[in-house]
Parts: sequence; structure tokens; C-alpha cells
Amino acid sequence: MAQTFIGFNTINQVKKFVLTGFPLIQRDLLNAFNIRQGQLPGRPGYGTVIWDYLFEPQLEALQRNIQLEVQRVIAGDPRVAISDIQTYPQNNGILIEIELTVVSTTNAERLSIFFDPQQGNATYV
Repeated sequence: MAQTFIGFNTINQVKKFVLTGFPLIQRDLLNAFNIRQGQLPGRPGYGTVIWDYLFEPQLEALQRNIQLEVQRVIAGDPRVAISDIQTYPQNNGILIEIELTVVSTTNAERLSIFFDPQQGNATYV
């Protein structure tokens, strides 16, 4: 029997604030990627340090550090498992493509997250 995840979201919502299933997982992951590590009161390990990598030279070692950071952030969500991670420098930011599998199913989803230094946020593309 598949699990149903139920959560709350007010971003870009007008009346219906409840999210379920994979859209909830997407929202939770995007929240984690938009918060710099150490900025959430009471949870110093929550968030990401990818924002510190934006203006660094995109060398192979940095690409590996970004992939390790993505793995660390996603490992904080027990609902998903990572199948593949690809990183690309793009428009002065970083594009990360992640293939995730929801643990209780065999459904694989591909997410593309762009870290935009001009806007100061991460968004799905």
C-alpha cells in the first residue's frame, strides 16, 4: 500500500494550501535548497552551502562538492532516494538535475533546480 504524504504550502497558492504526494516532496526540497545552512533557528544543519559556491570557478572538485551537498540535503528527506545527479554552470548560476525515486513506489521523477544569484533563490526549471 502506497503512503500518502500530506503537508501545507502557502507559496503561489490562492485558496488550497494542502499539498500531497510528490508536489509536497518538491516543495520541501526547494525550501531546503533556498535556505542557507545555519540560518534556520534551532536547526543549524538544515539548508545548503551551495550558495557559497556560486561565484567560485566551476572546476571538477567544486562539481563534486556540489553533488555531495545535494546528496546531504536530500538524505534529510526519508521519502526519496537519489538515482542520479548532474550539475552544470549556467547563466552565472548553477543548474542541478536530480533524478529521484519515491521510496514507497518505483516512480522516478527528474527535477531541475536553478540557483540564480541575481534573484537570490533556487527555482525549478
